[in-house]
Amino acid sequence: MGVPQIAIVGRPNVGKSSLFNWLAGRRLAIVDPTAGVTRDRVTYLLQFGDRYAELVDTGGMGIKDPDDLTEHIEEQIENAIDSAALILFVTDARDGLVPLDEEVSRRLRPLTVPIICVANKADTPSLDDQAEEFHCFGYKLVRTSVHQNRGKLELLAAIRELLPPAGAEMAPGEPVMKLAIVGRRNTGKSTFVNTLCQAERMIVSEVPGTTRDSVDVRFELDGEAFLAIDTPGFRRTKSIVSNIDFYGVHRGKRSIRRADVVLLFFDANERISKVDKQLCDYIAEQFKPCIFVVNKWDLVRDHVSADRWVAYLRDTFRSLPYVPIAFIVGQTGQNVKALLEHARKLFEQSRQRVSTAKVNRVVHAALERNPPPISGRKQPKIYYAAQVAVQPPTIVLLCNSPKAISQPYQRYLLGVMRDELPFSEVPIKLYLRRRVSGEPTGEVRDESWRGEE
Repeated sequence: MGVPQIAIVGRPNVGKSSLFNWLAGRRLAIVDPTAGVTRDRVTYLLQFGDRYAELVDTGGMGIKDPDDLTEHIEEQIENAIDSAALILFVTDARDGLVPLDEEVSRRLRPLTVPIICVANKADTPSLDDQAEEFHCFGYKLVRTSVHQNRGKLELLAAIRELLPPAGAEMAPGEPVMKLAIVGRRNTGKSTFVNTLCQAERMIVSEVPGTTRDSVDVRFELDGEAFLAIDTPGFRRTKSIVSNIDFYGVHRGKRSIRRADVVLLFFDANERISKVDKQLCDYIAEQFKPCIFVVNKWDLVRDHVSADRWVAYLRDTFRSLPYVPIAFIVGQTGQNVKALLEHARKLFEQSRQRVSTAKVNRVVHAALERNPPPISGRKQPKIYYAAQVAVQPPTIVLLCNSPKAISQPYQRYLLGVMRDELPFSEVPIKLYLRRRVSGEPTGEVRDESWRGEE
Protein backbone atom coordinates (compact mmCIF):
# COMPACT_ATOMS: atom_id res chain seq x y z
CA MET A 1 0.00 0.00 0.00
CA GLY A 2 1.00 3.66 -0.16
CA VAL A 3 2.92 5.50 2.54
CA PRO A 4 0.51 5.59 5.51
CA GLN A 5 -0.71 9.06 6.44
CA ILE A 6 -0.98 10.40 9.98
CA ALA A 7 -3.51 13.22 10.23
CA ILE A 8 -3.10 15.77 13.04
CA VAL A 9 -6.54 17.16 13.93
CA GLY A 10 -8.19 19.10 16.73
CA ARG A 11 -9.80 22.40 17.59
CA PRO A 12 -7.90 25.67 17.01
CA ASN A 13 -4.92 26.65 19.18
CA VAL A 14 -4.13 23.28 20.78
CA GLY A 15 -0.65 23.22 19.22
CA LYS A 16 -1.23 21.04 16.12
CA SER A 17 1.29 22.89 13.96
CA SER A 18 3.83 23.02 16.79
CA LEU A 19 3.41 19.26 17.25
CA PHE A 20 3.82 18.78 13.49
CA ASN A 21 7.09 20.77 13.46
CA TRP A 22 8.31 18.98 16.61
CA LEU A 23 7.78 15.51 15.13
CA ALA A 24 9.24 16.60 11.79
CA GLY A 25 12.30 18.07 13.51
CA ARG A 26 12.09 21.30 11.54
CA ARG A 27 9.90 24.38 11.21
CA LEU A 28 7.53 23.67 8.32
CA ALA A 29 4.07 24.71 9.45
CA ILE A 30 3.32 28.28 10.55
CA VAL A 31 2.88 28.54 14.32
CA ASP A 32 0.84 31.52 15.52
CA PRO A 33 -1.59 32.10 18.40
CA THR A 34 -4.17 33.44 15.95
CA ALA A 35 -6.83 30.83 15.28
CA GLY A 36 -7.14 29.74 11.67
CA VAL A 37 -3.57 30.32 10.48
CA THR A 38 -3.38 26.75 9.10
CA ARG A 39 -5.80 26.32 6.20
CA ASP A 40 -4.35 23.93 3.63
CA ARG A 41 -2.85 20.59 4.56
CA VAL A 42 0.92 20.61 5.19
CA THR A 43 2.77 17.31 4.84
CA TYR A 44 6.15 15.86 5.82
CA LEU A 45 7.68 12.43 5.22
CA LEU A 46 8.58 10.99 8.62
CA GLN A 47 10.94 8.01 9.00
CA PHE A 48 10.58 5.33 11.70
CA GLY A 49 13.67 3.17 11.40
CA ASP A 50 13.04 1.26 8.17
CA ARG A 51 9.49 2.59 7.74
CA TYR A 52 7.99 5.84 6.47
CA ALA A 53 4.78 7.71 7.24
CA GLU A 54 3.44 11.03 6.01
CA LEU A 55 2.49 13.58 8.67
CA VAL A 56 -0.43 15.81 7.68
CA ASP A 57 -1.15 19.05 9.55
CA THR A 58 -4.68 20.43 9.26
CA GLY A 59 -6.63 23.54 10.19
CA GLY A 60 -8.62 23.89 13.37
CA MET A 61 -11.99 22.18 13.44
CA GLY A 62 -15.02 24.29 14.19
CA ILE A 63 -13.53 27.68 13.35
CA LYS A 64 -15.37 30.36 11.37
CA ASP A 65 -12.77 31.68 8.96
CA PRO A 66 -12.77 35.51 8.68
CA ASP A 67 -11.93 35.31 4.96
CA ASP A 68 -14.93 33.08 4.24
CA LEU A 69 -12.73 30.03 3.63
CA THR A 70 -14.43 27.81 6.21
CA GLU A 71 -15.76 25.46 3.53
CA HIS A 72 -12.28 25.09 1.99
CA ILE A 73 -10.64 24.44 5.38
CA GLU A 74 -13.25 21.84 6.30
CA GLU A 75 -12.79 20.08 2.97
CA GLN A 76 -9.02 19.90 3.54
CA ILE A 77 -9.56 18.49 7.04
CA GLU A 78 -11.98 15.87 5.77
CA ASN A 79 -9.62 14.89 2.95
CA ALA A 80 -6.86 14.33 5.51
CA ILE A 81 -9.15 12.27 7.75
CA ASP A 82 -10.41 10.15 4.85
CA SER A 83 -6.86 9.32 3.75
CA ALA A 84 -5.42 8.72 7.23
CA ALA A 85 -4.17 5.38 8.51
CA LEU A 86 -3.81 6.92 11.98
CA ILE A 87 -5.14 10.11 13.57
CA LEU A 88 -3.55 12.27 16.25
CA PHE A 89 -6.41 14.04 18.04
CA VAL A 90 -4.66 16.96 19.75
CA THR A 91 -6.08 18.57 22.90
CA ASP A 92 -4.79 21.16 25.39
CA ALA A 93 -3.84 19.81 28.84
CA ARG A 94 -3.82 23.32 30.33
CA ASP A 95 -7.34 24.20 29.16
CA GLY A 96 -8.71 20.75 29.91
CA LEU A 97 -11.71 19.28 28.13
CA VAL A 98 -13.87 21.92 26.40
CA PRO A 99 -17.09 21.53 24.35
CA LEU A 100 -15.25 21.91 21.02
CA ASP A 101 -13.03 18.93 21.92
CA GLU A 102 -16.21 16.90 22.37
CA GLU A 103 -17.43 18.07 18.96
CA VAL A 104 -14.17 16.94 17.37
CA SER A 105 -14.51 13.58 19.10
CA ARG A 106 -18.05 13.20 17.73
CA ARG A 107 -16.72 13.72 14.21
CA LEU A 108 -14.02 11.11 14.73
CA ARG A 109 -16.22 8.50 16.43
CA PRO A 110 -17.51 6.78 13.24
CA LEU A 111 -13.96 6.18 11.98
CA THR A 112 -12.39 2.73 12.02
CA VAL A 113 -8.74 3.85 11.92
CA PRO A 114 -6.78 4.00 15.21
CA ILE A 115 -6.79 7.33 17.05
CA ILE A 116 -4.30 8.66 19.62
CA CYS A 117 -5.45 11.48 21.88
CA VAL A 118 -2.45 13.77 22.36
CA ALA A 119 -2.80 15.92 25.48
CA ASN A 120 -0.42 18.67 24.41
CA LYS A 121 0.94 21.57 26.49
CA ALA A 122 1.48 19.25 29.48
CA ASP A 123 4.53 21.35 30.31
CA THR A 124 4.99 20.00 33.83
CA PRO A 125 4.20 16.68 35.56
CA SER A 126 1.55 18.51 37.59
CA LEU A 127 -0.55 18.79 34.41
CA ASP A 128 -0.44 15.05 33.76
CA ASP A 129 -3.28 14.33 36.20
CA GLN A 130 -5.38 17.10 34.63
CA ALA A 131 -5.02 15.38 31.26
CA GLU A 132 -6.64 12.23 32.66
CA GLU A 133 -10.09 13.58 31.77
CA PHE A 134 -9.33 13.03 28.07
CA HIS A 135 -9.57 9.27 28.74
CA CYS A 136 -13.33 9.78 28.44
CA PHE A 137 -12.97 9.75 24.64
CA GLY A 138 -11.84 6.12 24.75
CA TYR A 139 -8.62 6.63 22.78
CA LYS A 140 -5.04 5.85 23.71
CA LEU A 141 -3.79 8.92 25.61
CA VAL A 142 -0.27 10.34 25.33
CA ARG A 143 0.82 13.48 27.20
CA THR A 144 3.24 15.81 25.43
CA SER A 145 4.80 19.23 25.67
CA VAL A 146 6.38 20.64 22.55
CA HIS A 147 7.70 23.60 24.52
CA GLN A 148 9.39 21.42 27.17
CA ASN A 149 10.19 18.52 24.81
CA ARG A 150 8.19 16.05 26.92
CA GLY A 151 6.63 12.83 25.67
CA LYS A 152 8.10 12.70 22.18
CA LEU A 153 9.51 9.18 22.49
CA GLU A 154 6.25 7.92 24.01
CA LEU A 155 4.24 9.45 21.16
CA LEU A 156 6.52 8.02 18.47
CA ALA A 157 6.30 4.59 20.11
CA ALA A 158 2.49 4.79 20.16
CA ILE A 159 2.43 5.84 16.51
CA ARG A 160 4.65 2.95 15.45
CA GLU A 161 2.53 0.51 17.45
CA LEU A 162 -0.75 1.61 15.84
CA LEU A 163 0.37 2.13 12.25
CA PRO A 164 -0.85 -0.62 9.92
CA PRO A 165 1.80 -3.29 9.32
CA ALA A 166 4.08 -2.75 6.34
CA GLY A 167 2.72 -4.32 3.17
CA ALA A 168 -0.76 -4.85 4.62
CA GLU A 169 -2.93 -6.52 1.99
CA MET A 170 -6.63 -6.42 1.31
CA ALA A 171 -8.89 -8.12 3.81
CA PRO A 172 -10.47 -11.37 2.61
CA GLY A 173 -13.65 -10.76 0.67
CA GLU A 174 -12.71 -7.31 -0.57
CA PRO A 175 -13.01 -6.71 -4.31
CA VAL A 176 -9.84 -7.12 -6.35
CA MET A 177 -10.02 -3.57 -7.67
CA LYS A 178 -12.15 -0.47 -7.04
CA LEU A 179 -12.99 1.63 -10.10
CA ALA A 180 -14.26 5.20 -9.71
CA ILE A 181 -16.26 6.30 -12.75
CA VAL A 182 -16.20 10.08 -12.90
CA GLY A 183 -16.89 12.89 -15.31
CA ARG A 184 -19.16 15.83 -15.81
CA ARG A 185 -22.87 15.32 -16.14
CA ASN A 186 -24.49 13.27 -18.89
CA THR A 187 -21.36 11.54 -20.17
CA GLY A 188 -22.91 8.07 -19.87
CA LYS A 189 -21.39 6.92 -16.57
CA SER A 190 -24.50 5.19 -15.22
CA THR A 191 -25.19 3.52 -18.57
CA PHE A 192 -21.64 2.17 -18.45
CA VAL A 193 -22.25 0.76 -14.94
CA ASN A 194 -25.43 -0.94 -16.14
CA THR A 195 -23.45 -2.54 -18.94
CA LEU A 196 -20.86 -3.78 -16.45
CA CYS A 197 -23.52 -5.38 -14.31
CA GLN A 198 -25.60 -6.58 -17.27
CA ALA A 199 -28.59 -5.26 -15.37
CA GLU A 200 -30.45 -2.04 -14.78
CA ARG A 201 -28.59 -1.45 -11.53
CA MET A 202 -28.47 2.34 -11.86
CA ILE A 203 -31.10 4.87 -12.90
CA VAL A 204 -30.24 6.04 -16.42
CA SER A 205 -31.69 9.28 -17.70
CA GLU A 206 -31.01 11.91 -20.31
CA VAL A 207 -31.62 14.56 -17.62
CA PRO A 208 -28.20 15.85 -16.45
CA GLY A 209 -27.50 15.23 -12.78
CA THR A 210 -29.69 12.16 -12.20
CA THR A 211 -27.14 10.45 -9.96
CA ARG A 212 -27.03 12.50 -6.75
CA ASP A 213 -24.76 10.26 -4.68
CA SER A 214 -21.86 7.86 -5.14
CA VAL A 215 -23.08 4.28 -5.45
CA ASP A 216 -20.97 1.12 -5.10
CA VAL A 217 -21.79 -1.69 -7.54
CA ARG A 218 -20.07 -5.08 -7.43
CA PHE A 219 -19.49 -7.01 -10.64
CA GLU A 220 -17.39 -9.96 -11.78
CA LEU A 221 -14.87 -10.31 -14.58
CA ASP A 222 -13.21 -13.64 -15.33
CA GLY A 223 -14.29 -14.97 -11.94
CA GLU A 224 -12.89 -12.04 -9.92
CA ALA A 225 -14.97 -9.52 -7.96
CA PHE A 226 -14.62 -5.81 -8.73
CA LEU A 227 -16.27 -2.68 -7.41
CA ALA A 228 -17.53 0.12 -9.66
CA ILE A 229 -18.21 3.43 -7.95
CA ASP A 230 -20.73 5.44 -9.93
CA THR A 231 -20.46 9.12 -9.03
CA PRO A 232 -22.60 12.22 -9.52
CA GLY A 233 -21.80 14.36 -12.54
CA PHE A 234 -19.33 17.06 -11.57
CA ARG A 235 -20.22 20.68 -12.20
CA ARG A 236 -18.57 24.09 -11.93
CA THR A 237 -18.42 25.58 -8.43
CA LYS A 238 -20.63 28.54 -9.37
CA SER A 239 -23.28 26.07 -10.59
CA ILE A 240 -23.55 24.37 -7.18
CA VAL A 241 -26.82 25.86 -5.95
CA SER A 242 -28.05 23.38 -3.34
CA ASN A 243 -26.82 21.17 -0.52
CA ILE A 244 -27.53 18.14 -2.73
CA ASP A 245 -25.15 19.48 -5.37
CA PHE A 246 -22.50 20.33 -2.78
CA TYR A 247 -22.54 16.91 -1.15
CA GLY A 248 -22.69 15.21 -4.54
CA VAL A 249 -19.39 16.85 -5.56
CA HIS A 250 -17.93 16.17 -2.12
CA ARG A 251 -18.77 12.45 -2.29
CA GLY A 252 -17.52 12.25 -5.85
CA LYS A 253 -14.11 13.47 -4.71
CA ARG A 254 -14.15 10.99 -1.85
CA SER A 255 -14.84 8.23 -4.37
CA ILE A 256 -11.71 9.23 -6.29
CA ARG A 257 -9.64 9.10 -3.10
CA ARG A 258 -10.73 5.56 -2.25
CA ALA A 259 -10.48 4.16 -5.78
CA ASP A 260 -7.63 2.05 -7.15
CA VAL A 261 -8.15 3.26 -10.73
CA VAL A 262 -10.21 6.21 -12.02
CA LEU A 263 -12.06 6.20 -15.33
CA LEU A 264 -12.51 9.82 -16.43
CA PHE A 265 -15.41 9.96 -18.91
CA PHE A 266 -15.74 12.35 -21.82
CA ASP A 267 -18.67 12.67 -24.21
CA ALA A 268 -17.38 12.23 -27.76
CA ASN A 269 -19.93 14.83 -28.90
CA GLU A 270 -18.75 17.53 -26.49
CA ARG A 271 -15.66 19.66 -26.13
CA ILE A 272 -13.47 19.33 -23.03
CA SER A 273 -14.69 21.75 -20.38
CA LYS A 274 -13.25 23.58 -17.40
CA VAL A 275 -14.91 20.99 -15.16
CA ASP A 276 -13.03 18.19 -16.96
CA LYS A 277 -9.74 20.03 -16.39
CA GLN A 278 -10.48 20.60 -12.69
CA LEU A 279 -11.47 16.98 -12.28
CA CYS A 280 -8.28 15.81 -14.00
CA ASP A 281 -6.21 18.05 -11.72
CA TYR A 282 -7.88 16.50 -8.67
CA ILE A 283 -7.19 12.96 -9.89
CA ALA A 284 -3.53 13.90 -10.43
CA GLU A 285 -3.31 15.46 -6.95
CA GLN A 286 -4.45 12.13 -5.48
CA PHE A 287 -1.85 10.17 -7.54
CA LYS A 288 -4.52 7.86 -8.92
CA PRO A 289 -4.02 5.70 -12.02
CA CYS A 290 -6.43 7.00 -14.63
CA ILE A 291 -7.81 6.20 -18.08
CA PHE A 292 -9.36 8.87 -20.30
CA VAL A 293 -12.57 7.26 -21.59
CA VAL A 294 -14.17 8.76 -24.70
CA ASN A 295 -17.73 7.46 -24.52
CA LYS A 296 -20.54 7.46 -27.14
CA TRP A 297 -17.92 6.86 -29.82
CA ASP A 298 -20.50 5.33 -32.18
CA LEU A 299 -22.12 8.75 -32.61
CA VAL A 300 -19.03 10.47 -34.04
CA ARG A 301 -16.61 7.88 -35.42
CA ASP A 302 -17.88 8.27 -38.97
CA HIS A 303 -16.73 11.89 -39.15
CA VAL A 304 -14.09 12.26 -36.37
CA SER A 305 -10.92 10.16 -36.25
CA ALA A 306 -9.62 8.61 -33.04
CA ASP A 307 -6.24 10.22 -33.74
CA ARG A 308 -7.86 13.63 -33.66
CA TRP A 309 -9.40 12.99 -30.25
CA VAL A 310 -6.11 11.59 -28.95
CA ALA A 311 -4.26 14.72 -30.10
CA TYR A 312 -6.98 16.88 -28.52
CA LEU A 313 -6.64 15.12 -25.15
CA ARG A 314 -2.84 15.16 -25.23
CA ASP A 315 -2.79 18.86 -26.06
CA THR A 316 -5.28 19.68 -23.29
CA PHE A 317 -3.67 17.55 -20.56
CA ARG A 318 0.02 18.05 -21.34
CA SER A 319 1.17 17.22 -17.81
CA LEU A 320 -0.34 13.71 -18.07
CA PRO A 321 1.13 12.24 -21.27
CA TYR A 322 1.26 8.76 -19.72
CA VAL A 323 -2.51 8.41 -19.17
CA PRO A 324 -3.98 5.84 -21.60
CA ILE A 325 -7.02 6.65 -23.75
CA ALA A 326 -9.96 4.35 -24.53
CA PHE A 327 -12.85 4.72 -26.98
CA ILE A 328 -16.02 2.91 -25.98
CA VAL A 329 -19.74 2.65 -26.52
CA GLY A 330 -21.08 2.23 -23.00
CA GLN A 331 -24.62 1.48 -24.13
CA THR A 332 -23.69 -1.55 -26.23
CA GLY A 333 -20.58 -2.64 -24.35
CA GLN A 334 -18.23 -2.11 -27.30
CA ASN A 335 -14.59 -2.09 -26.07
CA VAL A 336 -15.76 -2.22 -22.43
CA LYS A 337 -14.00 -5.48 -21.60
CA ALA A 338 -10.75 -4.22 -23.16
CA LEU A 339 -11.11 -1.06 -21.03
CA LEU A 340 -11.49 -3.14 -17.86
CA GLU A 341 -8.49 -5.28 -18.75
CA HIS A 342 -6.42 -2.12 -19.23
CA ALA A 343 -7.64 -0.77 -15.90
CA ARG A 344 -6.51 -4.01 -14.27
CA LYS A 345 -3.05 -3.57 -15.85
CA LEU A 346 -2.81 -0.09 -14.35
CA PHE A 347 -3.82 -1.49 -10.98
CA GLU A 348 -1.06 -4.10 -11.24
CA GLN A 349 1.48 -1.44 -12.25
CA SER A 350 0.57 0.67 -9.23
CA ARG A 351 1.28 -2.33 -6.96
CA GLN A 352 4.67 -3.22 -8.47
CA ARG A 353 7.71 -3.05 -6.22
CA VAL A 354 11.21 -2.62 -7.69
CA SER A 355 14.48 -3.50 -5.96
CA THR A 356 16.63 -0.70 -4.59
CA ALA A 357 19.49 -1.82 -6.85
CA LYS A 358 17.41 -1.31 -9.98
CA VAL A 359 16.02 2.06 -8.86
CA ASN A 360 19.57 3.27 -8.16
CA ARG A 361 20.81 2.11 -11.55
CA VAL A 362 18.00 3.95 -13.32
CA VAL A 363 18.63 7.14 -11.35
CA HIS A 364 22.40 6.84 -11.95
CA ALA A 365 21.84 6.59 -15.71
CA ALA A 366 19.54 9.63 -15.60
CA LEU A 367 22.18 11.64 -13.68
CA GLU A 368 24.88 10.60 -16.14
CA ARG A 369 22.85 11.67 -19.16
CA ASN A 370 21.62 14.92 -17.67
CA PRO A 371 23.11 16.11 -14.33
CA PRO A 372 20.95 18.43 -12.21
CA PRO A 373 21.66 22.11 -12.93
CA ILE A 374 23.51 24.18 -10.33
CA SER A 375 21.18 26.07 -8.00
CA GLY A 376 22.84 29.31 -6.88
CA ARG A 377 26.28 28.20 -5.74
CA LYS A 378 25.15 24.71 -4.77
CA GLN A 379 25.63 21.62 -6.93
CA PRO A 380 22.70 19.31 -6.21
CA LYS A 381 23.73 15.74 -5.42
CA ILE A 382 21.56 12.64 -5.21
CA TYR A 383 23.10 9.98 -2.97
CA TYR A 384 20.55 7.19 -2.89
CA ALA A 385 17.16 6.18 -4.31
CA ALA A 386 14.66 3.59 -3.13
CA GLN A 387 11.04 2.64 -3.57
CA VAL A 388 9.33 2.80 -0.18
CA ALA A 389 5.67 2.11 -1.01
CA VAL A 390 3.14 1.12 -3.65
CA GLN A 391 -0.26 2.50 -4.70
CA PRO A 392 1.12 4.90 -5.79
CA PRO A 393 4.69 3.75 -6.46
CA THR A 394 6.64 5.99 -4.10
CA ILE A 395 10.32 6.81 -4.59
CA VAL A 396 12.54 8.56 -2.02
CA LEU A 397 15.70 10.35 -3.15
CA LEU A 398 18.32 11.20 -0.53
CA CYS A 399 20.17 14.33 -1.57
CA ASN A 400 22.29 17.17 -0.22
CA SER A 401 19.67 19.88 -0.81
CA PRO A 402 16.07 19.04 -1.76
CA LYS A 403 15.30 22.69 -2.60
CA ALA A 404 18.18 22.80 -5.09
CA ILE A 405 16.58 20.13 -7.30
CA SER A 406 14.18 22.07 -9.52
CA GLN A 407 10.67 21.04 -10.53
CA PRO A 408 11.67 20.62 -14.21
CA TYR A 409 14.49 18.30 -13.16
CA GLN A 410 12.13 16.32 -10.95
CA ARG A 411 9.80 15.92 -13.96
CA TYR A 412 12.79 14.72 -15.98
CA LEU A 413 13.60 12.07 -13.35
CA LEU A 414 9.97 10.97 -13.19
CA GLY A 415 9.91 10.60 -16.97
CA VAL A 416 13.04 8.44 -16.89
CA MET A 417 11.61 6.29 -14.10
CA ARG A 418 8.37 5.85 -16.01
CA ASP A 419 10.32 4.76 -19.10
CA GLU A 420 12.72 2.41 -17.31
CA LEU A 421 10.64 1.03 -14.44
CA PRO A 422 7.34 -0.90 -14.66
CA PHE A 423 5.29 2.28 -14.03
CA SER A 424 4.79 3.45 -17.61
CA GLU A 425 1.11 4.44 -17.28
CA VAL A 426 0.67 5.32 -13.61
CA PRO A 427 1.64 8.32 -11.47
CA ILE A 428 4.80 8.09 -9.37
CA LYS A 429 5.08 9.91 -6.06
CA LEU A 430 8.53 11.42 -5.53
CA TYR A 431 9.97 12.55 -2.19
CA LEU A 432 13.24 14.44 -1.81
CA ARG A 433 14.92 14.08 1.58
CA ARG A 434 18.09 15.64 2.91
CA ARG A 435 20.63 12.97 3.86
CA VAL A 436 21.24 12.81 7.59
CA SER A 437 24.04 11.23 9.60
CA GLY A 438 24.19 7.46 9.22
CA GLU A 439 22.50 7.33 5.82
CA PRO A 440 24.33 6.40 2.57
CA THR A 441 27.09 8.88 1.73
CA GLY A 442 28.25 7.86 -1.75
CA GLU A 443 26.45 9.22 -4.78
CA VAL A 444 24.21 6.89 -6.77
CA ARG A 445 26.32 4.64 -8.99
CA ASP A 446 25.91 1.42 -10.91
CA GLU A 447 27.60 -0.85 -8.39
CA SER A 448 25.75 0.53 -5.38
CA TRP A 449 23.33 -1.79 -3.52
CA ARG A 450 24.04 -4.69 -5.88
CA GLY A 451 23.35 -7.21 -3.13
CA GLU A 452 19.65 -6.28 -2.88
CA GLU A 453 18.52 -7.75 -6.18
